Amino acid sequence: MSDRFCLRGRVALVTGSSSGLGQGIARQLGLAGAKVAVNFASNEPRAAKALAGFQTDKIECGLFRANVIDESSVNDLFAQIEASLGMVDIIVVNATPDQPLKPIEEYDWDFYQSMLDFFVKSPYLLARRGLPHMKQQRWGRIINITSEVFQKSVAPFSAYVAAKGGQIGWTRSMATELAPWGITVNMIAPGWIPTQRHDKDPQAMKDAYFATIPMKRWGTADDVAHAAVYYASDEAGFVTGQTLCVNGGNSPW
Repeated sequence: MSDRFCLRGRVALVTGSSSGLGQGIARQLGLAGAKVAVNFASNEPRAAKALAGFQTDKIECGLFRANVIDESSVNDLFAQIEASLGMVDIIVVNATPDQPLKPIEEYDWDFYQSMLDFFVKSPYLLARRGLPHMKQQRWGRIINITSEVFQKSVAPFSAYVAAKGGQIGWTRSMATELAPWGITVNMIAPGWIPTQRHDKDPQAMKDAYFATIPMKRWGTADDVAHAAVYYASDEAGFVTGQTLCVNGGNSPW
């Protein structure tokens, strides 16, 4: 393990880390030396399988079930992590619900609210619970997994895009607010990176998106995870309020 980008002595919580991008992020943080809190909401067999993989990689970790849009559940989550692994130094906000594309007439406000709960309420709850420790030690990392959809104005996707816009604004404001404590707040904006959740997506849609990627390959969970390791490291201590786009050059700005 190289001393550069080393996370030994740190505890990382990655929400929604039993599969997909979250699993990749948790694994790479663990391989960099962090103790990793693997979080899941409902699918315990899948989460247990992910945990077993981390343990095979000799990552110090624990499995924690929590609903990250519920305040009492978030408080319990942190208490369990603190008792098992130690105080949380790194928070990666990754958990996400289903994201159907629909014209605005087919959405209702409850669905809009569910998007805001995951992408504005959850970061708020997680940060508020983790900040006392981070402020006390004058070191902390909050990493929001956002998306390119906000910059690309993707449609028909208004609920998800609006909530991601809120998450982006929250991140930038918090970066300024927390900078005096040595706490960084940054974003990773992945492109469309196929994971298990995309297995049923139409092949024509995948082909159309692939044609827009300048690098002419699909991104992987590890591509996103390596960006998270950088943000979490001491080497990124003077980087805050920033967006790292992981999309093979497929950026409109």
